[in-house]
Amino acid sequence: MRTQTFGGKAFDVCNYMFLAIFALVTVLPFVYVIAGSLASDEEITSRVFFLIPEHVTWNAYRYIFSTNALPRSFLISVYVTVFGTLINLFFTTTMAYSLSRRDLVGRNLILNLIIFSMVFSGGMIPTYLVIRSLGMLNTLWAMMIPGAISAFNLIIVKNFFQELPQPLIEAAKIDGCSDLGVFLRIVLPLSKPALATFALFYGVGHWNDFYSALLYINDSSKWPLQMLLQQVVMSSQMSIGDPSLAMDPTFTQPPGDSIKMAVIVVSTLPMLMVYPFLQKHFAKGVLIGAIKQ
Repeated sequence: MRTQTFGGKAFDVCNYMFLAIFALVTVLPFVYVIAGSLASDEEITSRVFFLIPEHVTWNAYRYIFSTNALPRSFLISVYVTVFGTLINLFFTTTMAYSLSRRDLVGRNLILNLIIFSMVFSGGMIPTYLVIRSLGMLNTLWAMMIPGAISAFNLIIVKNFFQELPQPLIEAAKIDGCSDLGVFLRIVLPLSKPALATFALFYGVGHWNDFYSALLYINDSSKWPLQMLLQQVVMSSQMSIGDPSLAMDPTFTQPPGDSIKMAVIVVSTLPMLMVYPFLQKHFAKGVLIGAIKQ
């Protein structure tokens, strides 16, 4: 067993201390948001910063769930995230597999156009006009179709497909497997780490997106959760709760800051719950296709 030098031990200690401080700085704001969502009005106004509320109250959560506004927005976000991610993966993987074939006619031209789109885009107004002409205004498609393919992710997935064992693909073709069969039976099963990684990237992007709804959705009943959160944070009047709660003697109107923090917690927890299930694939696939082996 190799004996570690004093310099190596000192480096490990400093490294662990830095990582511990970094982790603490990362976690503290979220803990504060959770504590603030459970705090009373007096505690919010009297204490500048706290991690454990003195008196726990669930009035903020009771208030935001008293109407169907937040549950409806939550379900819309889930719908857009799930189906939007499936659309992203379908178009990204199929196009990446086609471009990974070196015998594809016009392959270099298509790649150059994709790289060009990473530097220059049509802009907000032309994109809005295209979506309006396609009849997607005030529809959930406007939050899924325009960003169906990420050029950066497409290039990485293409590089990963190119690194797959070519003899395995050629053997499948010799056995009579078509190009579609090779893609479904050989390429995709070998690409689970990459698919899980980019599914997480696309899913988080859809879940956190409010700008698309801000531009293309005028009907408040079709707002996703992040758009509702944006309205709650920016508005001085909290209108997502049931006004009849004020008649309940057991209910105390929660402060505006508690309502904001409660909505933030509700909008953040789903991604935190999904990540552990994809962590092993994410750790393995985050750099797949980024380097040439």
